[in-house]
Amino acid sequence: MKSLRKFLLLLVVVPLVIVLAVQAYFFLQIWWWVDHNPGSTSFMREQESVLRDKNPDFRIKYTWVPYNRISNNLKRAIIASEDAHFSEHEGVDWDALQKAYEKNNRRGKVVSGGSTITQQLAKNLFLSGERSYVRKGQELVITYMLEFLMDKERIFEIYLNVVELGVGVFGAEAASQHYFRVSAAGLGASQAARLAGMLPRPRFYDKNRGSGYLAGRTGLILRRMGSAELP
Repeated sequence: MKSLRKFLLLLVVVPLVIVLAVQAYFFLQIWWWVDHNPGSTSFMREQESVLRDKNPDFRIKYTWVPYNRISNNLKRAIIASEDAHFSEHEGVDWDALQKAYEKNNRRGKVVSGGSTITQQLAKNLFLSGERSYVRKGQELVITYMLEFLMDKERIFEIYLNVVELGVGVFGAEAASQHYFRVSAAGLGASQAARLAGMLPRPRFYDKNRGSGYLAGRTGLILRRMGSAELP
């Protein structure tokens, strides 16, 4: 009986220690990134691995640029497109999640995620693209770590530099060069709106640049950009 109790205790304690160790790793990594720039992200490495299976010489496009060298047009466009309340919430927009849940129920499939910019960054930095409740729970924990350790501008700076914007294309600078042959600082309003409109399906729109839906979404984002509040 004593051996059984010890076994059951280990069955609980060992997984708990592992979970806490993983959370500590995430916390320390985020703390490091408060004033150090990520060299890559989990999502970048995953996509590069997939693309190298098809072409062993493939290299992702990724160039870090500081926040003040990214056009305000792109900042406004992405906030208007992805997270209108970014400057106000504490990492999770529960109203947006509820609306996304109701929309998905009406459609009978996942068509809207409701994730904030901070949630998207949490996923990109550490997690895979799989959909599960466990992964979503971990995403929320990392989201609150990011909001606790970083200010909004730093969160947004990292997001703008690591967000996927095409096939193997990551970040504002690489995307600006890839699509328009300009720097991230030189993006015009319509160019910025088009990049923001490619989210959350950048690989698809990289291959289907004449999409009528993308053109319509670009116009909608352009109209909303003026009311976007920057951190």
